[in-house]
Amino acid sequence: MRLALGVRYHGQAYDGWQSQTSGRTVQDKLEDALGRFADQPISTLCAGRTDAGVHALMQVVHFDTSVEREPFSWMRGTNRYLPADIAVQWAQPVPDQFHCRASALTRRYLYVLSQSPVRPSLDAGRVGWSIHPLDGDAMRAAAGMLLGRHDFSSFRASACQALSPVKDLRRIEITRRGENDRCRWHFEFEADAFLHHMIRNIMGCLVRIGHGKAPPEWMQEVLEARSRLVAAPTFSPNGLYFLGPLYDAGWGLPPEASLQAGGAAYDGPP
Repeated sequence: MRLALGVRYHGQAYDGWQSQTSGRTVQDKLEDALGRFADQPISTLCAGRTDAGVHALMQVVHFDTSVEREPFSWMRGTNRYLPADIAVQWAQPVPDQFHCRASALTRRYLYVLSQSPVRPSLDAGRVGWSIHPLDGDAMRAAAGMLLGRHDFSSFRASACQALSPVKDLRRIEITRRGENDRCRWHFEFEADAFLHHMIRNIMGCLVRIGHGKAPPEWMQEVLEARSRLVAAPTFSPNGLYFLGPLYDAGWGLPPEASLQAGGAAYDGPP
């Protein structure tokens, strides 16, 4: 039997999603909890690997098992063994042909940036930070130059294992919440897939333009250069959230994971 899970986690305490010898990854914690609940080893695959410090509102994973339990039991039973900052949101049996990564039609990320003269405290690790005001119009103009199918080599980490740097960036939405010198900026990204560090590298360029250190047109120059050397430094992982993948409704996943259902509306970081 193949099951899919929707998992939410706060990534600050972990070395990213992918299993490591340290055992301090989200995958290690999830597989340990699943194994204890099912009383057998369980190996998982995820829809989108996240880096150290990156959070997820709906990471989707799948695994195969001979253990038969009700979906509600998989959710509650696994959560019993998970640390407080990781929780399964739903469990759903899926056909054997379903693959959490290959079956995804689109993926969505959010970057939350605090603009304030004082560094984050209560929400440290949950938001990025800009001490200087940002020009929203300049950042939106620059973001528009990235939309569509392009070679994103300029925004690709050297350790990226993707077979191709060409991705279809379908949406970048930049909104400001608050009007004074203490406000929040939300940057939402949607694409067929993302390269390693792609969003954090784009964020570094957007913030540089937002600070007035480069004109919006500079983003086009960076894109066309196809070289990581010309882009801004990689931005902090603190405010990055994996909103999750979306799938065809025919797989029978919950509405928040269905492209036809529009996906779940984003209601803010956990």
